Amino acid sequence: MTQLFLIRHGQSSNNALTDPSQRVCDPELTEIGQVQAERVAAYMAQREHLVGTDRSATEGLALDRLYCSAMIRALHTATPIGKALGIRPEVWLDIHEVGGIFLEHKNGDIESFSGAGRGEIDDRFPGVVLPEAVGEKGWWQGGRESVEDGQLRALKVAQMLRQQSVAGQRIGLVTHGDFMSHLIKALLGIEQGPEIYIEHRNTAITCLKVAVQERTVVYYANRFEHLEKAQIT
Repeated sequence: MTQLFLIRHGQSSNNALTDPSQRVCDPELTEIGQVQAERVAAYMAQREHLVGTDRSATEGLALDRLYCSAMIRALHTATPIGKALGIRPEVWLDIHEVGGIFLEHKNGDIESFSGAGRGEIDDRFPGVVLPEAVGEKGWWQGGRESVEDGQLRALKVAQMLRQQSVAGQRIGLVTHGDFMSHLIKALLGIEQGPEIYIEHRNTAITCLKVAVQERTVVYYANRFEHLEKAQIT
């Protein structure tokens, strides 16, 4: 069985906006977001994320593998975690936020972007492991992904996590709020739809145990005790 730690990225510039028309397609972290990323990294280095799970906090590695999406805010969040744990973050393209890299203009037109390319990621986030699918022209060519396609992607990731589970392994995923909600529902067998939303604060952690043909166990959800009150977003 694999212990899975889902970590939402730190606060992005889009998260902090009061005017949605000022959104950018692939936002950076805010100053608060950078602090959140450093604090969750220190929290995990101290093995606090293991408290409340079914293995001793003194046993094994804090994480065996750390994945993140290719979105800038996830890369910024995964980098200090990887440094603190002595592990290289690996980009997993399928765990990006629902919608992909796009902007919706006031007239309703959708403008699609390609996301960061291999050279930019290598330069800005040295040590991050990239799949071959990340080229120089970017990793995203999907326009605006529909919610339904995002839900199907979450089901695909959930199936992969179950099939690839290894006894005693700890896996971290630095991902995004909407996708985390869909992924958790997929892992728990909850029907996808707008009736249930699983909320996460920036850099909050949810821990589950997953395995093939066994029930999924939730140890805790939306844990953000590593943040001070002024840092909770």
